[in-house]
Amino acid sequence: MHIGEDTIWAMMAGGLMALTVLAALDAVVTRSGGATRNVLLISTLSAASVLLSGLPEALLPTLAPELFLLLKATLPSLAGALGLHLTGIWLGGDREDRYAHRLTRWGSGGMLLATLAMPLLAVRQSPADAATVLLLSAASSALAALLTMMVAVRATLLGDPLARWLVLACLILAGMLTGLYLHALHVPLGLGWQLATAVSTVVVILIVMVLIVVRNRIVRRLRRLARLETGVDPATGLPTGAKLLSEVDHVFWRTGRLRGKCVVVAVHLGNLYELGEALGRTGEQQILTATAARIRRAAGFRCVVGLYHPRCFVIVFSVDRKRVVDDAITHRIMSLVTAPMTVLGSNDRHRQFVPQIGVSMLTVLPDHVEPQAVINEVEHLAMDMVRDQSEPKEDEAVTIW
Repeated sequence: MHIGEDTIWAMMAGGLMALTVLAALDAVVTRSGGATRNVLLISTLSAASVLLSGLPEALLPTLAPELFLLLKATLPSLAGALGLHLTGIWLGGDREDRYAHRLTRWGSGGMLLATLAMPLLAVRQSPADAATVLLLSAASSALAALLTMMVAVRATLLGDPLARWLVLACLILAGMLTGLYLHALHVPLGLGWQLATAVSTVVVILIVMVLIVVRNRIVRRLRRLARLETGVDPATGLPTGAKLLSEVDHVFWRTGRLRGKCVVVAVHLGNLYELGEALGRTGEQQILTATAARIRRAAGFRCVVGLYHPRCFVIVFSVDRKRVVDDAITHRIMSLVTAPMTVLGSNDRHRQFVPQIGVSMLTVLPDHVEPQAVINEVEHLAMDMVRDQSEPKEDEAVTIW
């Protein structure tokens, strides 16, 4: 290879290495089996593509050509078998589509047997007769791509929203395999075709990685919702009921041992059900979710935030006994929470919602009070504030003659 070809394949190898590192970082962060399988697939596909490009042979000319022939014969077939098997898992396995599951399972099994047979063929061939082995490897990889395309098209027709992108990846994969194997067979290709092959290789593996990451996130979210613990509001994720009281009691106990003070703030959302008839239950959940996010943003993360009941949020701060707590907390909460928000209804209509809230604050010594009594008191103060805002003043009262 000359300098232009080396540059193209080196850039491809760098892109594939970057994608492998990203997949590994995702596996370290999420610590899930799906992310680990993603790393295994991306690294295998990347290694097989780099081998077929001939870059390792150009960089390591002293190694035996037989070794490179053995790797070129086995690694692409292994990547095809692994990709086909993981495609079946990605599509949901037997519980989603029994036909696709059987096709991927038996297809990956056959590909694995072919992978085991490739070394036997490679060691019997001299490097001068490598074309036969590479053609068999190309046929094996093409079969894996064809089976993947079949199950991806079937999943698309059955309504899988991500499968259509897998179909696109399979179409690009066909061009990628053609270019890589033609190059491995030393068929003369211009720099333009080599560049297109390198770019398509990176694009295919990028699409595959993104699809796996997106599917893994969806699965993790569904699992988290399925095992949603009691005492947590499903819309906001905030503790409620007995769990909230338990957390507040723990903050009171810890602060009392440190001889500190607890600042208890209540935020009462008076008009939560104002849009109930127009938007229904989904509108209330959107309002609660947005309000909880605003309260958490205003209060920070060094406090307990909970939902005492659907219209009352409770915030508990732990501060030093010598510290003077001013009204800056309540002013910041008021400024953030009272900002208008847009709510989407079930009929795709957008409605403007302006929260009407009451905010109250009590500073207590946790050794001398009961948490629930303090919460009840601060809640009633916030409710009175909302009631005072909604009632007309005496000079604004309508006079009937």
